[in-house]
Order: sequence, then C-alpha cells, then structure tokens
Amino acid sequence: MPVTDLELLLEGVRAAEPIAKRYFRADPQIWDKSDGQGPVTEADLAIDRELNSVFTTARPDYGWLSEETDDDPMRLDRDRVFIVDPIDGTRSFIAGHDNFAIAVAVAEKGVVTAAVVHMPIKGVTYAAGMGEGATKNGRPMRVSGRSGTPGARVLASGPTFEAENWKRLPSVERHFRASLAYRICLIAEGRFDATASLRPTWEWDIAAGDLIAREAGARVTDQRGKDPVYNSQTAAQDGLMVANPRLHKELMNHLNG
Repeated sequence: MPVTDLELLLEGVRAAEPIAKRYFRADPQIWDKSDGQGPVTEADLAIDRELNSVFTTARPDYGWLSEETDDDPMRLDRDRVFIVDPIDGTRSFIAGHDNFAIAVAVAEKGVVTAAVVHMPIKGVTYAAGMGEGATKNGRPMRVSGRSGTPGARVLASGPTFEAENWKRLPSVERHFRASLAYRICLIAEGRFDATASLRPTWEWDIAAGDLIAREAGARVTDQRGKDPVYNSQTAAQDGLMVANPRLHKELMNHLNG
C-alpha cells in the first residue's frame, strides 16, 4: 500500500536523525552564508541531501523548497511541494544545545497538508495531517486556553516586544527558543501561550509548525492577520502570530497596524 505524505515525512526524519546525531557536538565544518543569513554546517547539508533523496524518490512530481538547496523556480509550477529545513536552529546545534529541529512539510496549492517537526536529541516528534489532529510522540495535543494577554507566556525575540511595535505593549512573560519551528510546536502542545515574529519569516521555518499548531487548535497568521500561502515566489511570509483564537485576537489588537 502506498505511504501517505505524512508517513513519508516521518520516514524521512527517521533517516535523517542518525546524521544529526553523528555531527552533534562533533565539531562539524561551519560556513557563513551570504547576505548575513547566518551559519550553515556540514550537518545541514548532509541532512538536506538525505531528505531530498527520500522524498523526491518517492514523490518525483512534487516540488522542492529547502533552506539549504539552491531555489528551483520550477517548484512554482507544482501543485504539491516539499518545504524543508534540515536544521532549524543551526546556532543552537553549533553550540551543542538540543533545541534544534528537523522541520518538513508538504504544501498543496499553498496550504500545508502534512507536517513533521522532529527534535533528534530530545527524542520528540511533533506531527500533523490536515484534519487528523496534531500529536507529540503519537499523543494528541491542544493549545492552551489562555484568553487574555496579562501573564501570557509568549515565545519571541527581544525586538518583537519593543514598544514601537505595539499600540499598547502587552503585559506578557517573554521566553525564547532558537528554533522557530520548535517555538510553534510548544504553542501547539500548550506549554506556552503564543509565539510572534514581526519580521519576514522563511517558509521552511514555519510551514511544518503552521499545520501542527492549527491542528492543535491555534490560529496561525502573519503579522497582518492573513493566512500564510506557501510555496510563494519569495519563500517568505510577513511575520507570524500563533495562539489560540481568543489570545491571537487580543495580541493582534495590541499590534500597530
């Protein structure tokens, strides 16, 4: 019986996990990307090759969008596309921290339909299929029920909560994790209440987490309140806001338009 897209994504991250573990805390080669896009390691590239082999062998008609592969505009002509970040949180990986993720998704006509965020060192796998709910290591999960901003636990970088970005600076408790995919999944499992970014976000950082959070009951939009449409020409979205619907609305009401 043919495997589903979600089963294929799970197969891919299982194949990639030993590669991540082999390079973790093993002094991998590191290069700086052009245009100030941050570092990349030989582990990122090796995982990217493995995922590409697993996925495109099984689905040669799907497009391919990955942080570590030169962009092929042919993806724009495909109804379905893999969206991949081999290591989301590369700086954490380099520093020897376990808060990095392998984030993989399939989008169909701009909408994510299957997604996996895998934490190789933590041994945690978040997954979702459209209409099938979201799971952490196979167990269902839901977003928190917090309805107001006072005391809300929000995952975001420091600049996100600079006063000029807000009509009224919300009284939240700010936290941070390096991997944006992981941050979104922490909202999906209810450990934190919201995550936000007020700068352009790469699709490979957020596509997998988007579906996982939605299937866990979250509202996922850009910073203008619009639903992301994936496999765009720029491969970027206009920021991010993820929370349960009531808290999402409250945070959006605080933002400068």
